[in-house]
Amino acid sequence: MNLVIDIGNSLLKLGIFRKNIQENYFEFRSNYLENVRAIINSNSIDYSIVSNVSSECDNLINLLSNETILIPFNSNLKIPFKNNYQSKDTLGHDRIALVSSSIKHYPDENVLIIDIGSCITYDFVNFKNEYVGGAISPGLSMRYKSLNTFTNNLPHLNPKKISYLIGKNSSESIHSGVINGIVFEINGLIDNYINEFND
Repeated sequence: MNLVIDIGNSLLKLGIFRKNIQENYFEFRSNYLENVRAIINSNSIDYSIVSNVSSECDNLINLLSNETILIPFNSNLKIPFKNNYQSKDTLGHDRIALVSSSIKHYPDENVLIIDIGSCITYDFVNFKNEYVGGAISPGLSMRYKSLNTFTNNLPHLNPKKISYLIGKNSSESIHSGVINGIVFEINGLIDNYINEFND
């Protein structure tokens, strides 16, 4: 079995795969080392790979190196696309993994990949399986937090589902600005990509 780990800015996401079929999925906000150790101890893991865009996780890497055959996620990793990004070394592991997956599922097509996490990333792969680039913008929680951090009077709110455009008070206005702002941003970028790449 294979262990695939994605360490983001907020969560560690972990999948257990057998012959490219995902058998289990877990998410952890803390205690990465203990949780991964427990999973390794209760499963017969042969190989592992880690995508890490967060802080260093040396203890976790050491555990995986000792208990599995760890495949390094670095610039030597064989990827199924041509990377045309100008600063190749700065392209995050998470984005490389997303682009690789898009090639597997949509080969020889123009693909816009949108990933909503701590940041919202937009990645574009053309029909020649070339990674062209994309965009990075603040994610949902970051937008709420920044309104509170960089102003004197706006409260820090937790995200909530809304169905209105016009806020009738400060809280509603913050929710409308953040939620609708993300929706309009995503729809606007999709429209612009469609206008530039009609397929």
